[in-house]
Amino acid sequence: MKTLTLLMIGLSMGGFSAVSVADMPYHGNGHIMGTADQLEWGPVGSMGEGAEIAVIEGDMSEKAPFTIRLRLDDGYEIMPHTHPAYERVTVLAGTLHFAHGEVYDPDATAALPEGGFAIMSPGDPMFGYAEGETVIQLHGEGPWGIDYINAEDDPRQ
Repeated sequence: MKTLTLLMIGLSMGGFSAVSVADMPYHGNGHIMGTADQLEWGPVGSMGEGAEIAVIEGDMSEKAPFTIRLRLDDGYEIMPHTHPAYERVTVLAGTLHFAHGEVYDPDATAALPEGGFAIMSPGDPMFGYAEGETVIQLHGEGPWGIDYINAEDDPRQ
């Protein structure tokens, strides 16, 4: 009852503001709620064909929190790479096979099914692949980037 009373007081005083999903990505004003079917997917320049991104929160080029989702086609390979900041991944659908190391070796990966997660520290080399269409949610703090161990694996080249 106390929680409901506080909520009603907050609402009557204008203490809460809502942001529609159309206002994504979110930049820290008010709150946002949405469903997966409302996300806007687009290409990932740093990953190439077979990967799509939906930005939920933030600007990955700024020193600020960000939350994204990546949708990977079945069999999509994530070649060995590093990131400049902590990476936190949660598997929402499909299976992400994932490993640490500088050499791509699918047999060295561990399967992370739906609900699986991984946390990697800055500069840790990693790689993996998707089994089935796989959706992962990634969050961290920018500025964000990806550096491929082998330049020929970088689709931006």
